[in-house]
Amino acid sequence: MNTRNRLLMCAPEFFTVQYEINPWMNAQRKPDAVAASDQWQQLVANLAAVAEIVLCEQAPEAPDMVFTANAGFVFEGRVVVSRFRHPERQPEQPHFARWFAEAGLGLVGCPEDVRFEGAGDCLVDCGERRLWLGHGLRSDPRAGVALQAAFDVPVHTLTLADTRYYHLDTCFCPLADGYTLYYPGAFSAEPQMLIRTRIPAEKRIKVSRADARHFACNAVGLGEHVFMNRASKALRKTLESIGFEVHETPVSEFLRAGGAVKCLSLNLDDPMA
Repeated sequence: MNTRNRLLMCAPEFFTVQYEINPWMNAQRKPDAVAASDQWQQLVANLAAVAEIVLCEQAPEAPDMVFTANAGFVFEGRVVVSRFRHPERQPEQPHFARWFAEAGLGLVGCPEDVRFEGAGDCLVDCGERRLWLGHGLRSDPRAGVALQAAFDVPVHTLTLADTRYYHLDTCFCPLADGYTLYYPGAFSAEPQMLIRTRIPAEKRIKVSRADARHFACNAVGLGEHVFMNRASKALRKTLESIGFEVHETPVSEFLRAGGAVKCLSLNLDDPMA
């Protein structure tokens, strides 16, 4: 497995919490800029050990642009640029669209009235050629139809039921060889059944409520390496027993805005390569 995937990241030059669009955000409890920069630099250093880091510049009017996972969804060399539900994040769209175009990625259209928040809500399975789409809080379920048509790939849709886990990547994380980290409490009954039906029991890794609140599912999996904000001893033991190497990289300042390790990076390559 090639673990030298390219990860798009954005330095937190203008990162702050100036609005509240998810339950983690509190405009009166802003992140410490110096601490956030230090945590981001350490995350970059850790990821760079197994991946190539590609940078884009943050726009002053887009404090959440550091969460590049939300820039768009990249699959097999093409990208669907995000259309954010909240007006506060919509200024990011032209900047990311320009970056993708200059990077040579083919742009895939999506109906203008369909909200879609990129790799925050659409994840590539690492065991089969299929996609998982989270909807109900940010992305429109119709995005699944557009993605399936554009990429000719099955799309399984999962309804998110807890506003604390507003994007799929906050509660669901495909890992190498078809393993999947997920927090059942983030989903309604039907998607929980779909997950159990589509993913074999031996490949499902349930995380605890405590691990979920520390954004353990908001992880980056690169081959046998798993990078996450924090893992309990039990979760680390489970992952290591399977053969994964867990790298805890604290990003507590970014949790103040509702994002962690996965949110801070966008894989520009096929995670199965």
